[in-house]
Amino acid sequence: MNQIKMIKVNAIKNGTVIDHIAAGKALKVIDILTLTGNNAVMIGMNLVSNRIGKKDIVKIENRELSKEEVNSIALIAPSATLIIIKDFEVVNKTSFDMPEYVEEHIICPNPKCITNSEDIPSKFYINNAEIATARCVYCEKKYLVEDLRIKI
Repeated sequence: MNQIKMIKVNAIKNGTVIDHIAAGKALKVIDILTLTGNNAVMIGMNLVSNRIGKKDIVKIENRELSKEEVNSIALIAPSATLIIIKDFEVVNKTSFDMPEYVEEHIICPNPKCITNSEDIPSKFYINNAEIATARCVYCEKKYLVEDLRIKI
């Protein structure tokens, strides 16, 4: 008799779970996070989701995200869910909110933008319409949020 074997990812006692990341974007989320190597990190990619079809998930043990990290992740995974775990229990579960304004976390794609040639932090206004766009305060060029390079 064939039995279906399932591999289970252990629950975390304390930490953060980023769930319902669009499939294929977990590695971009990991790039944003400031990980020191002291935390256990579990990544699931292309998992079945009733809500969005396919999803990625990231679990980080003993770590809560900074506001800057949350804002940056919201730019690339706006439909994700942020879950805070304490003593194996969910204590907070929220959706990511696309920020209206982001400072310093986006590299302007315009090579002629002053932020790429001088020590000036980038500043972008985010328009979260059907297709999210970001407009650079300095060069005033608009870009699709999904095409931007995010930095911490």
